[in-house]
Amino acid sequence: MKISLIAKGNYSKTQQWLNRLMNREYLNILDKYGQKGIDALSSATPRDTGLTAESWGYEIHHSESTTTLTWTNSNVNNGVPIALILQYGHGTGTGGYVQGRDYINPALRPIFDAMAEEAWKEVVKR
Repeated sequence: MKISLIAKGNYSKTQQWLNRLMNREYLNILDKYGQKGIDALSSATPRDTGLTAESWGYEIHHSESTTTLTWTNSNVNNGVPIALILQYGHGTGTGGYVQGRDYINPALRPIFDAMAEEAWKEVVKR
């Protein structure tokens, strides 16, 4: 019994796509959505002094098999990240509790959706 496989044509489109991945051209997309996330988080952050809203940033980390986009907030008071206590709530020094407000997830949801859509278009792009 003999099995034969014949392939015709070329793989130029596949090669172009792989080259874009190897050259990390997708980083432009991550930079774009990193900034969009900063804008969304800044506008959604509850404001008192405005310091937390103005302290958003993002980082892109690479490893051998993954690339990660992380949003950060540099407003820390006595070791406490203010953005997180606004999100999740916190106890007060007098025994009370301040309820958190979910502002991070709703702000980033449209960013995640748009980023996923654009990434998919890049994957199927010819």
